[in-house]
Amino acid sequence: MRIALIHALQHSLQPIAASFAKLWPEAELMNLLDDSLSADLAREGGLTRGMTERFLKLGRYASGTGADAILFTCSAFGPCIEAVARAERPIPVLKPNEAMIEQAVARGRRIGLLSTFRPTLASMPREFPESVEVVPVLADGALAALDGGDATEHDRLIADAARSLRDCDVIALSQFSMAGAAPLVAQATGRPVLTTPDSAVRKLREMLSVPA
Repeated sequence: MRIALIHALQHSLQPIAASFAKLWPEAELMNLLDDSLSADLAREGGLTRGMTERFLKLGRYASGTGADAILFTCSAFGPCIEAVARAERPIPVLKPNEAMIEQAVARGRRIGLLSTFRPTLASMPREFPESVEVVPVLADGALAALDGGDATEHDRLIADAARSLRDCDVIALSQFSMAGAAPLVAQATGRPVLTTPDSAVRKLREMLSVPA
C-alpha cells in the first residue's frame, strides 16, 4: 500500500520513516515537504484561509498519485487537515496526533502535552475530549537546537521541560521530531511516554485493515 506523508518540518521525515521501518516495513512511502508552512504559521500567528487552500492542494496531489492513505506529520494544523479529510473522503486522512490522543485518553485523565513549537500548544489541546485535563508545556529552545544540528541538546531541553509533568498519568510528545527524546522524558519523569509516529503507524494499519 502507498502511504502519502505530508510534512511541514524537515525534522519529521526521519522519525516517521523509522516508525514505518519498525512497525510496517512493507508500506510504500511517498514524502511531500513544504517547510514554509511552519514558518508562515509562526509569522501569521494563526491558521488562515490561504493555509487551508495550500493543504487542500497537497491532499489533492497526494490522492492523485494513487495513495491509499494520507498522513500529515505537522501537529499545529488540525483544522486544515480536517478540511483535507472531508475533501478526499473515502481515502483515510490521519492527523499526526489523532492516534496518540486516543491512546493517551485511554491511559489517564491528566495528560502532559510537550511541544517544541509554540503554535502547537495553541491548537492541539482543543483536539482532546473535555473529559481529560491537558497540561501543556513548551520545551523552549529545543527546536532551535535541532535546527542548529544539536539533537542531543534538543532532547535534553525536552527532558528538562518534562520534569514539571511528573504528576501526570501519561506524557504525550506532540511532534514527530520529538520522538527521539522519549527515553529521556520517561527517565526524567517516571511516566509513560507516547510518541506520534509509532501511534500513527499502528492506527493506519488498523484503518486499512492490515494485520500487525
